[in-house]
Amino acid sequence: MGEDFQKQEFRLQGVGCSPGVVRGKAFVFLQKNIEEIPCYKIEESAREAEAHRFERALEATREQIAGLAEDVRSRGATAEADIFDAHLLVLDDPAIVGETLKAMATTGLNAEYCFNSTSRRYIEFFAGLEDDYLKERVSDIRDVTQRVLKNLLGIAPTGTSDRYSKRVIVAEDLTPSETTTFERSNVLALLTDMGNRTSHAAIVARAMGIPAVVGLRNASLRIAQDDEILVDGEKGIVYINPSEKTLACYSTISRQRSRLAAVIEKELSLPDVTLDGCAFHLEGNIGGADDIENLKKFRLKSVGLFRSEGIFLRNDRFPSEEQQFEEYRRAAESMPEAGTLIIRTLDLGGDKLISSSLLAREDNPFMGFRAIRFCLEFRDIFKDQLRAILRASAFGKIKIMFPMICSVAEVVAAKEVLEEAKNELRSRGEKFDEDISVGAMIEIPAAAVIAENIAEEVDFFSIGTNDLTQYTLAVDRGNEKISHLYDSYHPAVLKLIYFIVKAARKTGIPCAVCGEIAGDPVFAPLLLGMGVSALSMTPNCAAKIRYILRHTDTDSVRKLARAVLAEPEPRNIQERLTLFMNSILPETE
Repeated sequence: MGEDFQKQEFRLQGVGCSPGVVRGKAFVFLQKNIEEIPCYKIEESAREAEAHRFERALEATREQIAGLAEDVRSRGATAEADIFDAHLLVLDDPAIVGETLKAMATTGLNAEYCFNSTSRRYIEFFAGLEDDYLKERVSDIRDVTQRVLKNLLGIAPTGTSDRYSKRVIVAEDLTPSETTTFERSNVLALLTDMGNRTSHAAIVARAMGIPAVVGLRNASLRIAQDDEILVDGEKGIVYINPSEKTLACYSTISRQRSRLAAVIEKELSLPDVTLDGCAFHLEGNIGGADDIENLKKFRLKSVGLFRSEGIFLRNDRFPSEEQQFEEYRRAAESMPEAGTLIIRTLDLGGDKLISSSLLAREDNPFMGFRAIRFCLEFRDIFKDQLRAILRASAFGKIKIMFPMICSVAEVVAAKEVLEEAKNELRSRGEKFDEDISVGAMIEIPAAAVIAENIAEEVDFFSIGTNDLTQYTLAVDRGNEKISHLYDSYHPAVLKLIYFIVKAARKTGIPCAVCGEIAGDPVFAPLLLGMGVSALSMTPNCAAKIRYILRHTDTDSVRKLARAVLAEPEPRNIQERLTLFMNSILPETE
């Protein structure tokens, strides 16, 4: 690559997954895994000792990964730390570990060689699958394999922050453990060729507050060591060797964003009412009791979505009633005064699996044996959870929400199991909220069409827009080949949302929205104009949305909703919503 070409500005567009604008020199991170593995015979008398050596390496790796998870949790990122629990599962996988021990016994070869050979077979198998979620597990296996091999070979794990101080890290991909070895103060940004907003490295980068852009295709080949880099983690834009004009432009953009954030921050404690005095309700999505502190930080009083499967995924098993009760009780007791905690019942399946024969891999997991379908099949597991939730309701205002409802019959069946759980608690003399509210998560088009019928059986709705969008458009949102077709601005999606809201209003129950668009400021006025009763979001999205809704009025948002619902083109809808939002946000010049 010639000197002149290196100095020429060029622009790359990826997926912005962690906001922030930074400028710095590139460090092209060439991941060098251990490729040359020694292979030698172990004397029969020493084979037991070799097996112990392998087990010690596994234990050392467990301790390293547990340390990484604890480090991420200490930064307040409980859900993100769960990524490393998946790595621990690899170490306990009876297939990989068992086959390694069997190979050592039958071939008499050393632990490194047998473990590497076994792991490579699994990596090749998963990499060849069409399922994007399973392909993503390849990264987990590779990461763990390299850690175990380094421990077997006596190679000490090394950090990265000292080598990449004050640099923009550029890589083909980054494993979660590589990402978490970075010191926030020493790494300016992360850029990867691969990945999307749901990839593990992207999640960890967001948790650490490091600006990141993924899905840049061949950035690691186009960017040279020490190239000057400008990163816009919000827009997903990367400039290599930016011109003075570009730098001046982004200097202005950065100042404007900082001033906007300061203005929004000043209004954080003001009442949640529109200009004409209409109250609106913002709630938080959480994955565990530890996340409630973040809820309070952004002045949210209620939880609109407690993803209860978090405790199942963290433990990789079905926890007991008592374990679940302690988690839900702690959450209820930690809630702000008068706050409501909506617990979504178990939503395992799809891309959320634990090591159990009850949850097998499926060809089309998002449309498979998951959520309420699983719970109604295995009612003892379901009742354990329902009893735990009911018991916790004695310690705070709790509501129950059933996910992935497709029919009235499913709601009726779920409520029957709930009544059984209540009767069992009554016989045990346990206290609980006898009038606990029950809701349905509407995220399947079939449920949207019969929403009025379902509403007769529940006390509230919450619309899960992520699944509703992918099911309506027949687009797997995790599939990079068709992810561009996943479009929340599609009129069919927005009309279904409005149809559900109208059905709820007609039967006199509230209807909230959770999922991606509930936390997107551009959608907030539209959803308010449609008559949505509450928006439930990742807590750090609340400040900007609160500002926007406080500076509009009900007539304006209703007029906006009418115009949007009459528009057939997604692009025009996006432009109209963006213009409306920008007309509200303050000038920062």
